[in-house]
Amino acid sequence: MIPIAPASPAPQPSTPRDVQHYMRPGLLQLAALPPLSLYVHLPWCLKKCPYCDFNSHEMRAADMPEQRYLDAVMADLEAALPLVWGRTVHSIFIGGGTPSLFSPEAIDRLIGGIRARLRLEPDCEITLEANPGTFERDRFRAFRSAGVTRLSIGVQSFNDAYLKALGRVHDRAQALAAVEEAAQAFDTFNLDIMYALPGQTLADLKEDMATALALAPPHISIYHLTIEPNTYFAKYPPVIPEEDTAYDMLDLITDMTGEAGLYRYEVSAYARDGHRCFHNLNYWQFGDYLGLGAGAHSKLSFAHRVVRQVRFRDPKLYMEKALAGYGVAQDDEVSRADLPFEFMLNALRLKDGFSLQQFHERTGLAINAIQQGLDEAERKGLIERDFGRIKPSLRGFDFLNDLQALFLPPSR
Repeated sequence: MIPIAPASPAPQPSTPRDVQHYMRPGLLQLAALPPLSLYVHLPWCLKKCPYCDFNSHEMRAADMPEQRYLDAVMADLEAALPLVWGRTVHSIFIGGGTPSLFSPEAIDRLIGGIRARLRLEPDCEITLEANPGTFERDRFRAFRSAGVTRLSIGVQSFNDAYLKALGRVHDRAQALAAVEEAAQAFDTFNLDIMYALPGQTLADLKEDMATALALAPPHISIYHLTIEPNTYFAKYPPVIPEEDTAYDMLDLITDMTGEAGLYRYEVSAYARDGHRCFHNLNYWQFGDYLGLGAGAHSKLSFAHRVVRQVRFRDPKLYMEKALAGYGVAQDDEVSRADLPFEFMLNALRLKDGFSLQQFHERTGLAINAIQQGLDEAERKGLIERDFGRIKPSLRGFDFLNDLQALFLPPSR
């Protein structure tokens, strides 16, 4: 995904802004607010993986300040309530880190605290990220009893050699057991799988995918291993398959998932009918989300503006600030010039694309704001469109970064 170049940060308030600050007149005119999701970040892991650039921190499960952190998250939510008052939450995603390191009792308190403060859809999707180790697996049913409706399991591979290369703390046997346990405890779940791993061949990947698909997962998220800045792999880069081999691997993945009845509905997501992830769909459709927890991001719409927030990244500082009444480190309005790119950056990841009406509803802008980029994308064969809908072509899916870049603001 193309990174959005940060603007010069404006001075940030040390106390919450009054809701009237967000409701004041502005240049946009949103006819309706999009669906609202909630993201909660639990930042601790048993071990930091060498490829991971997420806001995660190593800590033994016994040493996690569970209660203080949950108190901070609830205080953070209380401070944010005026910004989302009266709106219904359609999905909750508890991510990390390794959220399943938190006890089932803690997850129960977290979900109960959210329910007490926000109106949830009756069938609200509540996802919890988990890793396959026995420690977490034995807790899956308890997480279901706590209110989690969907598990996302970070398997990455079923090959012990590749799991070791990726620095994972589980092995093949634990991964298989975890998926089987998830299938028994949950009506729907996701497997995270990675490809283009150090030394991986097409035959190795085929075996890995065959193992995954034999477990009949309703949803798979599949990611190319990338070397991210400020990671162990960035400092000591492994040898990964060449680009042409990685393309062949992706073709193999798409063929095998299709034969198994999983539809590729987003660049990295494959699902059976009825098992798409609503929470991620809401991101890609430029919906709203309130992010709570250390380093969490929010995108919130108001009648005349779209706002992005970022919470304090360091867990200790976040707890201190949130408990004092304001855990937000950055609060910026998305400029009118940046809105088209931010929308297209997300919506073009979807195989079915987006409607022209949705673009107008989510940005408050007319379609001519992206007309030049659309014309160029069509000329290059990167999109397909009619009078009501735009979607990436097969070529556009293969060259998504090139397609997204056509919508960058001129100054970037």
